[in-house]
Amino acid sequence: MSPSARKSLRISLDSDLISEARALKIDMSRAAEEGITKAIKAERERLWRLENADAIRFDNEYVAKHGLPLAKYRQF
Repeated sequence: MSPSARKSLRISLDSDLISEARALKIDMSRAAEEGITKAIKAERERLWRLENADAIRFDNEYVAKHGLPLAKYRQF
């Protein structure tokens, strides 16, 4: 991410958490960014699973009933 794409943000955090992070010399901006990135990824995955639940269920039912479509070609 380029410096020009960064924005300043004011947030409130637990004071003990801030003290410990400072004592450990943790870059809080970077840690927050990494945590938010992980939270975004997790939420996108959760939403994708919800949006595709019917297709996933249909696919699983098909495999349970008919087996894997190309199973006879599997080498393992």
